[in-house]
Amino acid sequence: MARIGAIFNPYTHAPEEFRDAVVVAEREGLPELWIWEDCFRTSAFATAAAALAWTEQLRLGIGISPMPLRNVAATAMEIATVERLFPGRLLPGVGHGVLPWMGQVGARVASPLTLMREYVPALRSLLAGEQVDTAGRYVTLDAVRLDTPPATAPLVYAAAEGPKTLQLCGEVADGVVLDSNHTPAEVRASVETIRGARAAAGREGDHDVVAFVITAFGPDAEARALADVGDKPDPHQRAVWGDPAAVATALGEFFDAGVDDVVLLPASRVDAAAFYASAAEVSRLVAERTA
Repeated sequence: MARIGAIFNPYTHAPEEFRDAVVVAEREGLPELWIWEDCFRTSAFATAAAALAWTEQLRLGIGISPMPLRNVAATAMEIATVERLFPGRLLPGVGHGVLPWMGQVGARVASPLTLMREYVPALRSLLAGEQVDTAGRYVTLDAVRLDTPPATAPLVYAAAEGPKTLQLCGEVADGVVLDSNHTPAEVRASVETIRGARAAAGREGDHDVVAFVITAFGPDAEARALADVGDKPDPHQRAVWGDPAAVATALGEFFDAGVDDVVLLPASRVDAAAFYASAAEVSRLVAERTA
């Protein structure tokens, strides 16, 4: 079934605003709230754990946490702990990280693709409760097994954009997080690349596709949405706007392109309560149309 989430943007909202935003999202019935971990802002796993502790139903997506910042065993411990505390409500994602930032902290790797190829399978195996022995270029584990793995391992998402990373994501991850500012046609091409690589690698099951989409509700919605798109070609295809019914209709093109989960990215700074209320209504409308 098609899913809807929304984003808490760390660039337009301070950490002190997060609790109120989470409470509003839960109250309004928003199924998912997504965050991301940019240097040098809020921690992904501390934020996720707090949000899940404040709520009962809300799922919390991390899209994404940079792989170079943490040893894969530490990431597995973080995810396993949160998953055991709040089963089935964490959607963890990892990615390359912004390379200049990784350089600032001495964590930049020469081959981000090699890191992902080593890191994501090791992370998935650890979360599945397996013992992992590997000696790669970046990931080295000697008889490592989590003492308390989750009862059910969550899907591990990877961020991907370029063709090589999209292919690798299909090979090694359970799902993908696609950044905003793409047209439905561009998203479709990415989904086809991922699924083709997954099939070629002999992976069974579906690959869960998450796509961030710039969204604006209320007065001057179109102008605000297009302002966030910037000077890219075909700007009207890279964002959605209007009332919840109009947004739900416009998102149909992204679902038709193969997206499983559209996560609404607020255009500019907005009132979180109003945005999440509208996003929750979009979720209800999409669920009715795809039931």
